[in-house]
Amino acid sequence: MMKQTFLVVCAPLLLSACGSSMQAANYDKMTEDAMKKSFSARSIATMDRLNQDEAMKLCSEADASGKPLAESLAKSIEASSMKTIKWPTDGKFLGDWKEGEKVAQSGRGLTWSDKATDVNGGNCYNCHKISGSELSYGNLGPSLYNYGKLRGVTDPNAPASKAIVEYTWGKLWNSQAYSACSQMPRLGHNGVLTQKQVQDVMALLLDPASPVNK
Repeated sequence: MMKQTFLVVCAPLLLSACGSSMQAANYDKMTEDAMKKSFSARSIATMDRLNQDEAMKLCSEADASGKPLAESLAKSIEASSMKTIKWPTDGKFLGDWKEGEKVAQSGRGLTWSDKATDVNGGNCYNCHKISGSELSYGNLGPSLYNYGKLRGVTDPNAPASKAIVEYTWGKLWNSQAYSACSQMPRLGHNGVLTQKQVQDVMALLLDPASPVNK
């Protein structure tokens, strides 16, 4: 009797769970179809923006299922993403922190109202606190205020600072190298920022002279 009762109670729950999974998949497909129908190419904003690479597809599927990405897949994405990081061709990791602040403040670029020749911004303040004097910033990402100071970077060129300097560069270039389904834009990998712009943002975060580290 107890076994029959268990089956009677659990069967609807199993069907409900199955239905929820199917609904999530259907909603995901409906959303994708709606985007393709409503989005049209305009100026530099072309339809290829809707195309996901393999890493993004895997992360989207995991998100739709409500389950974390399998560890083996996560490690695979991180390893392949690490190979895409392009290190500074001139060997210099840091540029001008003043220019880096401009990049961090700017949210312009890559929209239909921009020109292909316009300079993109990093829109960093949209997700992070960076400068102590800035009052408007997001909190989707961690605070980067005192980023270099808290990590003991008194001389970015010193051997002791090498690990954090290279990590920071890699994170800015392709964040998925360190977190498979990172929400942080792949600024260098996707061509949002140039090498020089990444160097300038690096200076903003790591240069002891930057107000971020005061």
